[in-house]
Amino acid sequence: MRIEKDGLGEKEIPDNAYYGIHTQRAIENFPISGYRLHPEFIKAFAQVKKACALVNTELGYMEEKIGKAIVQACNDLINGELHTQIKVDPLQGGAGTSTNMNFNEVIANRAIEILGGEKGNYEIVHPLHQVNMHQSTNDVYPTALKIATLNLLKRLEEEVAKLQEAFQIKEQEFKNVVKLGRTELQDAVPITLGMEFGAYAEAIARDRWRIFKARERIKIINLGGTAVGTGLGAPRKYIFKVTEKLRELTGLNIARAENLVDATQNMDIFVEVSGMLKAYAANLFKIAGDLRLLGSGPHGGIAEIKIPPVQPGSSIMPGKVNPVILEAVQQVALKVIGNDNVITLVASLGQLELNQFIPLSAHSLLESLEILINTTKILRTKCVEFIEPDSEKCLEYVIKSKTIATVLVPILGYKKVEEIVKKAMKQRKGIKEILIEDKIMSDEQVEKLLSAKRMYKLGFTEDEYDEFKRN
Repeated sequence: MRIEKDGLGEKEIPDNAYYGIHTQRAIENFPISGYRLHPEFIKAFAQVKKACALVNTELGYMEEKIGKAIVQACNDLINGELHTQIKVDPLQGGAGTSTNMNFNEVIANRAIEILGGEKGNYEIVHPLHQVNMHQSTNDVYPTALKIATLNLLKRLEEEVAKLQEAFQIKEQEFKNVVKLGRTELQDAVPITLGMEFGAYAEAIARDRWRIFKARERIKIINLGGTAVGTGLGAPRKYIFKVTEKLRELTGLNIARAENLVDATQNMDIFVEVSGMLKAYAANLFKIAGDLRLLGSGPHGGIAEIKIPPVQPGSSIMPGKVNPVILEAVQQVALKVIGNDNVITLVASLGQLELNQFIPLSAHSLLESLEILINTTKILRTKCVEFIEPDSEKCLEYVIKSKTIATVLVPILGYKKVEEIVKKAMKQRKGIKEILIEDKIMSDEQVEKLLSAKRMYKLGFTEDEYDEFKRN
């Protein structure tokens, strides 16, 4: 063990630990959730520290050999090494200071090691004086959060695009499957299964656009603003250069905020991004619910589609298979909607020059992004791509339903159609059966009225119905 000191006293730190006394205090003070910082957040934080070190070295504020050692230590974190040394709980007091200090200490001790020293010898590289030079938690933490969010949004957009395509493929596959439409869970006029899946594709397409726009909205960062956005304690040359350096390192189209005070104290941009994720979650919940209903049964439900089986569904009922993928999707959607509420509250509860609850917002936002990325892929690869229609069942419901009489109203008139419906109900027969038995229409005419081709026409023309009337 080694002994480290701070303004509050001393602490024993394991000799092999790259973190130091500030991190140890946070570990002891916040044993809250057991969660870990998101790997993308760790990478982004290290990129921010690297950009700061490079600029400070280039401008002559930091000795070159120390700057190079700090950069190498940052690279280790960026490449996935030392992640286990980022120990602090994501849920913490202090607006993220514990997280920033965890990075400062790990980077400093790794840089010390690179320079041939022993961990804890901060006379070689100091966590605050050098690793945190010209920085504050209040500008590096939200900047790292935005970098991580941008990268995760890009991944989510890619998965959403693939899901949209999967629904579009099914739209074409199912375009000739005529089925019963339903409103308020009651029989409605016919539609095609392809049309239903086309509507899902269109909804997901809107989400894809929203996610793309979200990336545009979150690219403004406050790096260089230090504690409250005034840049106090940082040289002007550094402030103007550090964002450019971070843009170069990340390959992201980020920009320094025009008003660094605003960008430091206000978290509404995270609410905006989360709101777009919530909209996507709402669509996922609705679509997954629809698919569960359409696949319900298979013998006592709607069963118009066959949902791919992925695992046995019961410990007591042999052969039972449940729509577990769709149920998982809906639970994730609920979690994202709940996280959005948390992020909204966090933004509204900030006070004066800083939002003290940003760690909660960071954890909630990154969690929403991660679970949406994973869930979108699972929904596509384990469900949507393998859905099959039961075409016979779909047609059977259409034939049996009385709502198909609606298509007859322009031809026969409301009163006549009402009589046909009443007769069909009284005799427990389908509308089609009554039409043919009473020689009102031929089988060929009924088939034409209920064809998939007709479903795709927007309304009807007078010529088409004049033809039915003449015949």
